[in-house]
Amino acid sequence: MNAIWLVIIGLVAYVLGTVLYSRFISKGIYKLSTTFVTPSNKMKDGVDYVPTNPYILWGHHFTSVAGAAPIIGPAIAVIWGWAPAMLWIVFGTIFFAGIHDMGSIWISVRNSAESIGTIAEKFMGRSVSLLFTLIVFLVLLMVNSVFAVAISNSFVANPTSIVPSWGAIVVAAIIGQLIYRFKWKLPLVTIAGVIVLYLLIFAGTSLPFSLPEGFLGLSPGALWIIILFIYAAIASSLPVWSLLQPRDYINGIQLFIGLIILYLAFIIGAPKVAAPIFNSSLPAGSPPMIPLLFVTIACGAISGFHGLVGSGTTSKQIDKESHIRLVGYGGSLGEGMLSLAALLAVSAGFASLGEWRETYSAFGKGGLNGFIQAGATVISNGLKLDRRFSVNLLAVMGILFAGTTMDTGVRLQRYIIQEWGKRFNLPFLKKNINATLVAVGTCVLLAFGAGGSSGKGGMAIWPLFGASNQLLA
Repeated sequence: MNAIWLVIIGLVAYVLGTVLYSRFISKGIYKLSTTFVTPSNKMKDGVDYVPTNPYILWGHHFTSVAGAAPIIGPAIAVIWGWAPAMLWIVFGTIFFAGIHDMGSIWISVRNSAESIGTIAEKFMGRSVSLLFTLIVFLVLLMVNSVFAVAISNSFVANPTSIVPSWGAIVVAAIIGQLIYRFKWKLPLVTIAGVIVLYLLIFAGTSLPFSLPEGFLGLSPGALWIIILFIYAAIASSLPVWSLLQPRDYINGIQLFIGLIILYLAFIIGAPKVAAPIFNSSLPAGSPPMIPLLFVTIACGAISGFHGLVGSGTTSKQIDKESHIRLVGYGGSLGEGMLSLAALLAVSAGFASLGEWRETYSAFGKGGLNGFIQAGATVISNGLKLDRRFSVNLLAVMGILFAGTTMDTGVRLQRYIIQEWGKRFNLPFLKKNINATLVAVGTCVLLAFGAGGSSGKGGMAIWPLFGASNQLLA
């Protein structure tokens, strides 16, 4: 089968879901109001509660909920065949993920932008609420620790991605100043920012960078993990408008353009799908499709982590309640499109079924690097772009999605710690800087306490994430 037909089917379904179903839910069920005074206006503090342009906030929500999971999940789940994965991605996004995100933002906005854990106390009692927030904290701890490992692995494997990845942070900080301090028009800032970001990707192909081996007795990967946590501590303490918002927004636009490039490559190149519709010859040791498919592909269909972001950072920035449809459903839709693109890349980015089976010789093969290599093949063949640039483009996409999620994840950990400080009357934990240090400190403790000098301790408890995440959904 030609991949172009799967692209058309998926995109048409997403358009219909957005135009019809999301409109019905927003007007008929949630009854989103244009006059309700949102917490960002009522409790505005210039740090966490900031009324935000809905398109900027869409970028924040989209890149925060996406992470690397909607790429890695489909790139692993394709081992069961492309049809089950595609059905779950498309219908899961339309009927579950979008509604879940809208609902979590809406209920938080209607309850002073409180987190889902705090809101739970009103309906299930104090003890259940404490247990809920503890589970949420542990899920965030896993996400932040493991995403640091994923990013560091990508830095080590793709040294040409380092300049554009860190350069994007500088660009985002400048954009924040231009929008909020100097009042530049959003379209002008967006165009200039995206051009610079893509120039950085192009420049990065000629400017590889690597950390020294054995510095402070640590591997380059472990050093990157430490650097990432230092950055996350700083980023999560700053006002959202100064870095988090502009980074998520401009990265969201950049990444969406990257998705357009990938989809154009499918349409113009029209590659054949090498993966089987249903894989009846699974490698030995592969788990059953049911229920593992729904755990393997969480982000990109439905994921409890979305509710944490929606009720954590997003709800504090909603300017008007009517914006929830664009931000919540639109953010999930963007993630669904990313998951679909990842699935099609690892289905059609191989020359033959034999080559595909060689890559997927065991469960867990493929993953992020599989997507990067297969996707680069689709882009370089379909659009005749340089393969090095194509590899760097997709590597940077994966890193930026994971990085923006980690930024938000550490901030969410800080929110929970501050909520505990208020609940148990612990003044030390109420302060931003102290709560941030505790949040990052727990991540570092897990990374190096359980993982030794490698810093990969989060991987030890990562198998718990899938089930825990879906229980939150």
